[in-house]
Amino acid sequence: MRARQIMTPNVVTVTPKTAILDAATLMLRCHISGLPVVDGGVLVGIVSQSDFLRRGEIDTQRRRPCWLQFLMGPEGLAADFVHEHGRRVEDVMTRDPIVVQEDTQLDELVHLMEEHDVHRLPVMRGTILAGIVTRSNLLQAVASIARDIPDATAADDSLRDRITQTISAMCWRPSSLQVIVRNGIVHLYGVVLDDEARQASIVAAENTAGVREVHDHLCFFDTITGLHEASPDDRKAAASL
Repeated sequence: MRARQIMTPNVVTVTPKTAILDAATLMLRCHISGLPVVDGGVLVGIVSQSDFLRRGEIDTQRRRPCWLQFLMGPEGLAADFVHEHGRRVEDVMTRDPIVVQEDTQLDELVHLMEEHDVHRLPVMRGTILAGIVTRSNLLQAVASIARDIPDATAADDSLRDRITQTISAMCWRPSSLQVIVRNGIVHLYGVVLDDEARQASIVAAENTAGVREVHDHLCFFDTITGLHEASPDDRKAAASL
C-alpha cells in the first residue's frame, strides 16, 4: 500500500500569519490535531496540538531553574518566549516538516513517524500538498484491510478518487474524510454531526459506479457534550467479539 491510498485529501491548512486563536478554533471545529502551514502555495511548516501546550494564556509556560536558564543563554530563552507568547502560527509551528510523496510505501511512512517521533506526515504530489497521513489513518488501514488482500488496483484508486471528490464537494461532508477501497468494497472514515450526513455519505458512495459494498466507520460527534460515538456498524462488530 502507498500513501495516496490511505491519506486524507483536501487538507485544511493555515498560513504563517494565521492567528493562533484562529488555528486552535479551526482544529476544534474540524476535529483534527494538526494543520499544514502553507505560504503562497508552498508548504512551510506544520502546527499541532502539542504546540499549544506551553502557552502564557493558560499559564503553562516552562519554568526553568536559574542554572538551566544560564546554560540556554539569551537566544534559547528568547525562542521559548516567542513560542509561549507569540500571536501567529509562524511563532509556534514546526518549520520544514518531514514530508512524503503519494507513492511512498506504508513501511517507509511508519519508519519516518517512528524515527522522527511525529504523528502526521504531509503527502506531496511533486511540490504540491496532496493530503496528509496520520497515525489514525494507519490504524484505520490495519482495522479494515486484512494482510492477504492484494494492493489496490487502478480501478479501486479511481473509485476512491471519485467518491472522495463527490462527498468533499457537499456542505454536509464529514470532517477528516478518508475513503479506502479494495476490490470495489468501500470503507468510509471521518466525523459526522448527524445521521443525515452519515446516510448521505453512504448513499453517495453506493451510487458510484463500480462500488460493490459500503462499510460505515463514520464517527458521530456530539457538539453539546463533546463525546464521540462509533458508527452503528462498528458498535455492532465490537459487540459480537
